[in-house]
Amino acid sequence: MEEKEIHLRDYLKVIHKRRYTVYTFFIVVFIVVLIGTLSSTPVYKATTKVLIEKAEPYNLSMMYPYYMTYDPEFYETQYQLIKSTSVAQKVVKMLSLEDIYGRFFKDGEKLFSGNQNKSKTEILADIISSGIVVTPVKNSKIVNISFMSTNPEFAELIANSIAKAYIEEILEMRMSTARYSLEWMTKKAEEEKSKLEKSEQALQEYMKANDIVTLQDRITITPQKLTEFNAQLIKAETRRKELEVLYNKVKNLSPEMKEAETIPAIASDPTIQSIRTQILKAEQEIEERSKKYGQKHPVMIRAREDLKILEQKKSQEIKRVIGTIKNEYELAKSNENSLRRMLANTKNEALDLNEKFIKYGVLTREVETNRQLYDALIKRIKEQSVTEEIQSVNVWIVEKAEKPVIPVKPRKPLNILLGIIIGLFGGIGMAFFLEYIDNTIKSPEEAEARLGVPVIGVVPLIVSKEDNITELLLKDPQSIFAESYKTIRTSVLLSAADRPPRNILVTSMGPEEGKTVTSVNLSITIARSGYSVLLVDSDLRKPRIHTIFGLNNLSGLSTYLAGATADINTVFKRPLTNLTVIPSGPVPPNPSELLGSNRMSELIESLAENFDLIIWDSPPLMTVTDGLILSRILDGTIIVTRAGKTTYDMVSRGLKYMKGRRTNDISSHVLGIVINAYNIKKEDNYYYKYYNYYPAAEKE
Repeated sequence: MEEKEIHLRDYLKVIHKRRYTVYTFFIVVFIVVLIGTLSSTPVYKATTKVLIEKAEPYNLSMMYPYYMTYDPEFYETQYQLIKSTSVAQKVVKMLSLEDIYGRFFKDGEKLFSGNQNKSKTEILADIISSGIVVTPVKNSKIVNISFMSTNPEFAELIANSIAKAYIEEILEMRMSTARYSLEWMTKKAEEEKSKLEKSEQALQEYMKANDIVTLQDRITITPQKLTEFNAQLIKAETRRKELEVLYNKVKNLSPEMKEAETIPAIASDPTIQSIRTQILKAEQEIEERSKKYGQKHPVMIRAREDLKILEQKKSQEIKRVIGTIKNEYELAKSNENSLRRMLANTKNEALDLNEKFIKYGVLTREVETNRQLYDALIKRIKEQSVTEEIQSVNVWIVEKAEKPVIPVKPRKPLNILLGIIIGLFGGIGMAFFLEYIDNTIKSPEEAEARLGVPVIGVVPLIVSKEDNITELLLKDPQSIFAESYKTIRTSVLLSAADRPPRNILVTSMGPEEGKTVTSVNLSITIARSGYSVLLVDSDLRKPRIHTIFGLNNLSGLSTYLAGATADINTVFKRPLTNLTVIPSGPVPPNPSELLGSNRMSELIESLAENFDLIIWDSPPLMTVTDGLILSRILDGTIIVTRAGKTTYDMVSRGLKYMKGRRTNDISSHVLGIVINAYNIKKEDNYYYKYYNYYPAAEKE
């Protein structure tokens, strides 16, 4: 189902329909606003204009003055100060309001007597503080200080006094701050002076104890000594390692061993080289002489003895060289150890000097810090003494308050205008809200759009409780009520192309929605058209048709279905021409079983042969199953709803039941919906014009 497009006329229609809600809300709001406005006590406002400027205290150490930019926090602070209780109390004391308050207000004593927990000064200060209004003038340093009161003279007096009290408060705060600052800085300066003297004395004692005068020279020389000793140690260590390698090679050698002569340090010795040369010559001579002399020749013996002496001399020299190498190694080792000890001592000395110098630096910085802080305090004390009278806030009264003539509250024209606007739009909002939460059937168009079932007729609401709709139909067949049932009759007769449905069920979703009256009046209307109509009261629980026509209900449909009445013709009643009525009969204990029996089906077939149209009145669908049973076995069903009572949810659930819950269920054929008790004048302008088409006499 497509969603219906909402137009402006739909909104206007809602407003027109609920116009009485709009009228009521508007009148109530307007009357409340009007009474509140007219009964309010006039309030007057007096305003004093002051210029507030932030002035930074002049600093003697600054070369140029300091200009302060706009500071929103500063101005907000001043506004809160103006409205503070301390300023209000100054106003009370300045004007002696405890004594003169009664001149302005007659209920002054009553006000004081009603507040026993506070003094008069506190009560008046609270009144003044609550009535102060501070308003800054845009794009300026001007501030409006206003006071509102029911007495215009009192408002003028207080407004002017607030400005003066505010200036005095600033002066007192400045003087109190300056006095406190001087006291604090003087006390702090004395403390810093004592600290400075103690730190200077500690520095002097440390310098004397550690001979700090020559400390810097020693600190300068010590790194040079460390560098020199470190270089010498490296050389000595290198020399020692070289000699150690050589010593390890020769320390286990014997002078007679040939390997000794292969060591470069021994072989390069000049004495050993000379002896080796002599040995070579001696060996050559022995070889030459051996050719000439025998081995035992004295010459050969002497030559061999000379060679032996040379060999011994070489061994002695080798031994000497080995001893020299050992001595040099021991000397290099001793030199290295000596340099290492000297380097370690120098390092310890350097660390000790650094520690002393660091301590000296700490004491020196402490003295400098104390001196700077002491000097700064002394300088600030002198500046504070000079600039003590300079204010940080400059205030000038630009314009004094005058006695107000016109009250600022209540603003009668504005209040009345607001009352009209709020009442009007509030009433419209209330109308739409009520329309939103109202889920009942209200108009034929909406019912068809939301339910998907045609509305075959609308029955107007009977305004007078004394009128009976069935009597009106009989007495005045040309009335609007009669015409509404004629419309339903036409819709029923034209509901099928070949012929109208023969058996028609008239039911509703709930009780008291007009289904019985609709059944009766529809039957009367169709019977007057020349059709033979049978009206059956199949509501076997709360029957009413026999009461409407004044018929005997001792026998009827229930007695026939139960077998107590053999022939249905015996229970026929004919109150009008072409109209036959079958009353319900006594209320049975099992209505649903009787209506769903085979005898009921046979009765429907037999009645269809004797009447043009049969209308069945049944119980509501949502209360019992009787109507649902009948809707499945009859040709068509008319659902009667009551405007403003029957909800769309109830009708939707009823339609679902009638369609069948299972695929093999036989669904009911719904001919349409009848909207009963429709308020034509309230609901719809179209139907109202239709109603006005009839003469006034007929409407009455």
